[in-house]
Amino acid sequence: MISMLDKLQARHFFWISTAAAIATILLKTLAWWVTGSVGLLSDAMESFVNLAGAVFALWMITIARCPPDAEHPLGHAKAEYFSAGFEGILIFGAAGAIIWSAVMRLLEPQPLEALGFGLALSVGSSVINLLVALALRRASRRLRSIALEGSSRHLMTDVWTSAGVLAGLGLASLSGWLWMDALVAIAVGINILVEGTRLVRASAHGLMDASLPAGEVSAIETVLQGFALRGIEPANLRTRSAGVESFIYVDVRVPPDWTILRIHDLLHEIEAEIQAIHPGARVFTHPEPLSGDAQGAPAA
Repeated sequence: MISMLDKLQARHFFWISTAAAIATILLKTLAWWVTGSVGLLSDAMESFVNLAGAVFALWMITIARCPPDAEHPLGHAKAEYFSAGFEGILIFGAAGAIIWSAVMRLLEPQPLEALGFGLALSVGSSVINLLVALALRRASRRLRSIALEGSSRHLMTDVWTSAGVLAGLGLASLSGWLWMDALVAIAVGINILVEGTRLVRASAHGLMDASLPAGEVSAIETVLQGFALRGIEPANLRTRSAGVESFIYVDVRVPPDWTILRIHDLLHEIEAEIQAIHPGARVFTHPEPLSGDAQGAPAA
């Protein structure tokens, strides 16, 4: 289960992400305004997506951390996958707008002004995004949050996008090739389209009840093998992850002459040992009679 401290920490990181998005929007919009660069405009538009994604992610992660209720007895953890999917869709929209604007500028190049000041503003915004992205990445691994991971990946994309824009504008300034500004913006749009595709794929994968990582499943099977030496037969091991929540299901075949109390104690022991190697997991065991007609294959 997710502790109250983890809930507060996750929301704390999204507030940081929101503040960073607002700061970078202001810096990049000012950079575009003083230079007239469509490349910097594309960078600023992506920051608007960052802000919308951060606000939506904050909402979803708040829902995901709500305790189970009558309508959602297994909790609300899957809400985080909607956050990653929503951010991916926003990226698609931003990429389309960026590419359209860039194509128009490619057809009608325009001179760039106050480029040095604009690039300095863009560098400052990139430093903010880099620091926040690294913090979100560490937090996503510790809290096992796909919403935090999605925001981190998006911010890192923004950092690389800004680096490409800066390189392209520098080349345009040195060479006088004004069309280079539009070409860089198109490359930016294509790059974030790829990132948006990854986020949507990860969201869909989670919503379809993906199993736990192979290493974690193997550790659970090892625990069950130990119990198999005691005359019982674990079978039909199933696992699934939903955001920060993990669910583990296993049938336990026992001799038909065992008492209910003995079966209860055994199942309780199995659940405790699995939770010892997978803290916070919800473990569900189901007893079945041990016989030659039992269906399903052993878990280990």
